[in-house]
Amino acid sequence: MSSLISVNNVSKSFGNKQVLSSVNFSVNAGQIVGLVGPNGAGKTTCLQAILGLTDFDGDISVLGHHPRKDRVNMLNDVAYIADVAILPKWLKVSQALSYMQDIHKNFNLEKAQEFLAKTNISLTDKVKALSKGMVAQLHLALILAIDAKVLILDEPTLGLDILTRRQFYNHLLEDFYNEDKCIVVTTHQIEEIEHILTDVAFIQDGKIVLAQSTEEIKQRFNIVAVANEQLPQADELNPLFKNSMMGLTTMLFDNQDKETLQSLGQVSVPSLADVFVGVMNKETC
Repeated sequence: MSSLISVNNVSKSFGNKQVLSSVNFSVNAGQIVGLVGPNGAGKTTCLQAILGLTDFDGDISVLGHHPRKDRVNMLNDVAYIADVAILPKWLKVSQALSYMQDIHKNFNLEKAQEFLAKTNISLTDKVKALSKGMVAQLHLALILAIDAKVLILDEPTLGLDILTRRQFYNHLLEDFYNEDKCIVVTTHQIEEIEHILTDVAFIQDGKIVLAQSTEEIKQRFNIVAVANEQLPQADELNPLFKNSMMGLTTMLFDNQDKETLQSLGQVSVPSLADVFVGVMNKETC
């Protein structure tokens, strides 16, 4: 299967600070990939390199285009949402639609209007009169109407309330996603998007420390509620992390025999947030 996005041995420095170091991953059609890491891990810089917004060492291909050398053609089929606050405050909604129609050959005005008709946004509203949630909806309407093959989202719901965040991702799945497209989304709050992800790439200090499908992760990692009398035996298996609360100790294990873990206590599938904490803890130890 050919990749829509291919990142090979990509590095980036700002002065003496290395922000990306030999980053490798690919994104195929039908995948929704979460690029997850703490603040300052290199998530945004990685996306900027993919979008051709910064130079880099290594090789990146997006839909067969080099993001720096062939950026104009690449952007015909790539859409990007960074921060809901970037639209000019004085801009009317109708002007935003007209502007997109003028600059993007694939923009479908009717599709944008149909999406906005489902919201409380009027074409005569100015951006400064819209709530953060409504600005997010306007952004989404503009992006959905482009019908891009690749969608890049950099912390797209930052600062929004939980209901608006959930609505944003629901619209994304219902109105954009299909098996011919891909989505890459960065976040440091993986719990809010893990239900939509097909794959994850954890990034720490500019390096990819884990890149797998969510199904592979479910098979690989286990979380165990360890019985007190089994704690010494559990510790010998080198858990990625352990947490004790109200007399109960839970431990996260990587690639351990399931029967062995069941002898220690109750075994369950961890959340991606649990796996993220465990992997980050391992990398910093």
